[in-house]
Amino acid sequence: MANIRPRVFLVGAGPGDPELLTVRAVRVLEQAEIVVHDRLVSPAVLDLVPEDAVRIFAGKASRKHVMPQSSINEVLVTQARTGRRVVRLKGGDPFIFGRGSEEAMHLASHGIAFEIVPGITASMGCAAYAGIPLTHRGLAKGVHFVTGHMAENGELDLDWRRLADPDTTLVIYMGLMKIDRICGNLIEAGLPLETPAAAIENGTLPTQRVITSTLGGLPGRVVESGLSAPTLFVVGAVAALSETLGWRTAPNLDESGAAD
Repeated sequence: MANIRPRVFLVGAGPGDPELLTVRAVRVLEQAEIVVHDRLVSPAVLDLVPEDAVRIFAGKASRKHVMPQSSINEVLVTQARTGRRVVRLKGGDPFIFGRGSEEAMHLASHGIAFEIVPGITASMGCAAYAGIPLTHRGLAKGVHFVTGHMAENGELDLDWRRLADPDTTLVIYMGLMKIDRICGNLIEAGLPLETPAAAIENGTLPTQRVITSTLGGLPGRVVESGLSAPTLFVVGAVAALSETLGWRTAPNLDESGAAD
């Protein structure tokens, strides 16, 4: 496939801050003729799309699908066959809870050449902007990434005993509506109530909010703070480091956010 000119580019838009786009992503966007984009792609990133490019909104929110995944797949094939340069712009990274692999498989099954342009994941970008290292010597040996979406039977189909590991960081995507149940299941599986936890709303954007708490207190803090989607959750000892490493609110920064 490397010798075939791609007709569809599956591009990771990162967590929101356009400064976090890869050089490759910017180059592809600047040459786009058709852009199929998600709800979580920030306006600042969309500003990089040429004015004469066709924009197709394929946004999805919890329980609200503007365009079902099957329709998105078909749109990509149909637009690719017009011969124009198609960019599928997805928040974060296409292959981390982005269904980019499903779209790539659909393109491949129809003989459509494509290229994957990785993006900074929401977990990496939001945690870094909140001053939370996902791993840290003596605190976290590894990371689990999970989604808070419910299975078809209405249950959160996760291995709670495995996730309730005090030596591992747990990052929860799309868990805002179920955070009380998630925390309860982790506690029931043995993770201590006092385990540090954090919620990051609109990570990397100017409107970013970081709420720190404990596993036991997190659901109440979420309600009290009125957090809304997109919110990412980090559970584990490293979450407590936000108070020290939260560089966006550190006193050595001037009002513009630039280092002194």
